[in-house]
Amino acid sequence: MATHAVAPGETRTAAAAAARWLAAGVAVLVAGASAAGLWAPGLYTDAAAVVAMFRGYDLVTLVVVAPLLALSVLPVWRDRPGVLLLRISMLAYCVYNYAYYLFGAQLNAALLVHIAIFAASLYALVLSLVALNVSGVADRFRPRTPVRAVAVILLLLAVPLAAIQVSGLAGFALAGAVPHEPSQLVVPLGFTRLGAVLDLSLLVPAYLLAAVWLWRRWAWGYLLATLVLVAGLVHQVSYIAGMLFQIAADIPGAAFDPFEPFIVGLFATGGGLLLANLRPARPETASAPPDRTPMIAKR
Repeated sequence: MATHAVAPGETRTAAAAAARWLAAGVAVLVAGASAAGLWAPGLYTDAAAVVAMFRGYDLVTLVVVAPLLALSVLPVWRDRPGVLLLRISMLAYCVYNYAYYLFGAQLNAALLVHIAIFAASLYALVLSLVALNVSGVADRFRPRTPVRAVAVILLLLAVPLAAIQVSGLAGFALAGAVPHEPSQLVVPLGFTRLGAVLDLSLLVPAYLLAAVWLWRRWAWGYLLATLVLVAGLVHQVSYIAGMLFQIAADIPGAAFDPFEPFIVGLFATGGGLLLANLRPARPETASAPPDRTPMIAKR
């Protein structure tokens, strides 16, 4: 049986098209799910503190994430490196954020929609990375981009987060001490455990890899650093919104975390330094043939 050899360029084109369609679907789904979470009475069946947290997350997803995803798939914007990076960042945010809805929440009427969002975001993220010409996008960053300053910011985010989560889990393993939620959110122990798992398995390694790769000016460093900083900024804003919703709902123990503005400032500074140094794209930048050695040092 004869087989058809698929050229790398064809694979990238097909992956890019599929990623755009999936991202458009995610934009529609998160807008609908977030609106339902905010205004459909009794949609969430968790404790009042968790419902308030989810509604805070829903607000940020509705007013920030859904519009950015929708704009990023419009033909006039979709192939610009900055827009591609924003789209990938929002997809990464959805994968991380909706893991809480899937694995932390009680059974509710929106579960099938949340599963669809998680799955579509995950596959859209993977396909977007397959389609992206990483070297071409990295070359759009100016030579004077302060990569080492951004790398230090990533380390300032990674090391304390790892220390807090590891110390909490180690304290339980060695002495049976129940881990405490590292933020001021009022959540059950299951959410604290889930947060530790996601932070230590996804966020901390990503921050550390991005810091090292960016310090060495590797192409993947620019991509990963932008992704984690932009997605992380939106998620920190979600944390703040969740706290404010809990305070407004008079949840016992709810309070604003005074460290959150500082953490948000780190994310905003790091992401801003990268995006501000991203030059306008040439038309062929995003769709150029794939580099055989994508992990390269910028000259």
